[in-house]
Amino acid sequence: MNTLLRNIPNVLTAVRVLLAPLTAYLIVRGNDFAALGVFAAAGATDAVDGFLARRFGLVSRFGEYLDPAADKLLMLICFVTLTMMHQAPLWLCVLVVARDVAIILGVLVARALSLPVKMEPLAIGKASTVVQVGYVALLLLLLTFNLDMPQLTLMAAVIAAAFTLLSWLAYGQLLLKAFALGRRPA
Repeated sequence: MNTLLRNIPNVLTAVRVLLAPLTAYLIVRGNDFAALGVFAAAGATDAVDGFLARRFGLVSRFGEYLDPAADKLLMLICFVTLTMMHQAPLWLCVLVVARDVAIILGVLVARALSLPVKMEPLAIGKASTVVQVGYVALLLLLLTFNLDMPQLTLMAAVIAAAFTLLSWLAYGQLLLKAFALGRRPA
């Protein structure tokens, strides 16, 4: 298989990285329909790159790092932008950003201390990302169609927060277990 074909999943992931700031730009400019379309396109690249990588054995070490980073970048940029535009609550944005920062810091600490931590996403982490994507998509849909549904957006925010907190706790528990295992005498 030639080099170009082997790198299609990574190219799609790189496109998602580029679509994140474009989505934010469109939100800020009030181009809600375009923002929704670009956000959906970013989601499609995520689905397609994952399918291709698994189905055709095109998984790469670079892609294993770039893919979750692209997902996080898209979510963080969307949450921050929607919060700046007074569409998402500040408390939820802070929670989402703090969770991701805590996970990154936890990984860095685990590596620095050579702790026995498996670097794999947890099911609750994936579920949290899906719920966060759904939340952003809901807000973009409501903006696109100029709908004001405060009860729905509050309920969606609480659900996104619950999944984010559960995910944060699960990753924190992994780090604590790694500390416990790393301190045991040989």
